[in-house]
Amino acid sequence: MTIYTKNQEAIAKKIQPETKLSNWMDWKWHVRHAIKTISEFERLSGITFSQKEKKQLQKTIDHFPLSITPYYFSLIDRENYQNDPVFRQAFADTRELYNSKSEMTDPLAEDHDSPVPLITHRYPDRVLFLVSNVCAMYCRHCTRKRKVGDIDNIPTRKQIREGLDYIRNTPQVRDVLLSGGDPLLLSDDYLDWILTELRAIPHVQVIRIGTRTPVVLPYRITNDLVKMLKKHHPIWINTHFNHVRELTASSKRALAMLADAGIPLGNQSVLLAEVNDCPRIIKELVHKLVANRVRPYYLYQCDLSKGLSHFRTPVGKGIEIIESLIGHTSGFAIPTYVIDAPGGGGKIPVMPNYLISWNTNKVILRNYEGVITSYQEPENYKKTFCDRGCTNCNLELDLREGNEINTIGIEKLLADYDETISLIPARNERLKRRERTKNE
Repeated sequence: MTIYTKNQEAIAKKIQPETKLSNWMDWKWHVRHAIKTISEFERLSGITFSQKEKKQLQKTIDHFPLSITPYYFSLIDRENYQNDPVFRQAFADTRELYNSKSEMTDPLAEDHDSPVPLITHRYPDRVLFLVSNVCAMYCRHCTRKRKVGDIDNIPTRKQIREGLDYIRNTPQVRDVLLSGGDPLLLSDDYLDWILTELRAIPHVQVIRIGTRTPVVLPYRITNDLVKMLKKHHPIWINTHFNHVRELTASSKRALAMLADAGIPLGNQSVLLAEVNDCPRIIKELVHKLVANRVRPYYLYQCDLSKGLSHFRTPVGKGIEIIESLIGHTSGFAIPTYVIDAPGGGGKIPVMPNYLISWNTNKVILRNYEGVITSYQEPENYKKTFCDRGCTNCNLELDLREGNEINTIGIEKLLADYDETISLIPARNERLKRRERTKNE
């Protein structure tokens, strides 16, 4: 099925008078003709900004570059662009130049957790592999705005090999997430090479790809790309729909091609003020996603990156949205609401409280309606004491390929075989005082 609206045809002709349908369906044509200037945006949209607005907008673009695919541009409601969620995610906003005290260039400390270029190793068994810094579109809410359009950050093949070597030499890594930029902006052959190298590493079980192409450039999902990806199963893909308006006939077609190829699809939305900070919008979005075989995975609290203040909502708004989903829709349609901890602490789930209280015999719970109930704890539960003496354990421990890992964090406190009784921040003043007293 070919989708090519009258609006899209008119835009294509303005960009290139001799444009044909085959050009519009060619993803590389969209990359070549991305809208990168205020004047080009005005010419194609018919929207005119005042000289004062243009001056301020140009300052913003000089700091955070502009790039919109003709396809995504065609989704903008030009009659109500000031309130349009597509426009707000794609076009520059002078508020991006405001920086609050809490904002940071690299709020997630990805660069600090990078043992070699392009790799972020934060969690024990998985790594982030930044294989591209090129995107089809520069999203205005991007957490990596520091790298957008920076030609000095384009990964070289040598750096890719260094990243592969790190993964190859780190056997605890079982899950690799390819991101960037957008990995699907790489050529099929180049991406095929990276995936082939990863798939040849015995301890890499799962490869994930984070991409926004089904949202902003659905024509990138071609038969050749899908055929190539199928060679490297298990491949998982997470995409990034933030509003129902982004689910078009073209994007649905792209999602269907990936799902039909046996690729599990997830979606990571960002909670954005003036875009989707509404329970009704998010509920409709997750319903449409699951109808297209995409499972809502995360709802992110907007990061503390520079230039994103106007996008951030209170955490309470996210809790309100999750409250509107739990019990009101299917469990698999409910994303996990997370804050990606500033400083590199990783994703922290932030959900409504349903556990009200508990004692040794009962837990007190409430449901989505406000009904309060109790759950009786078992009277004769025989604890399985774990001292790592696995040969004498009464559980079935023939896990075949299962590997043990050292415990960290809260898991360490819960483990019977570890004698740690507390986790203490490195700069704890009370312990410093205790140490000083002891030495006096």
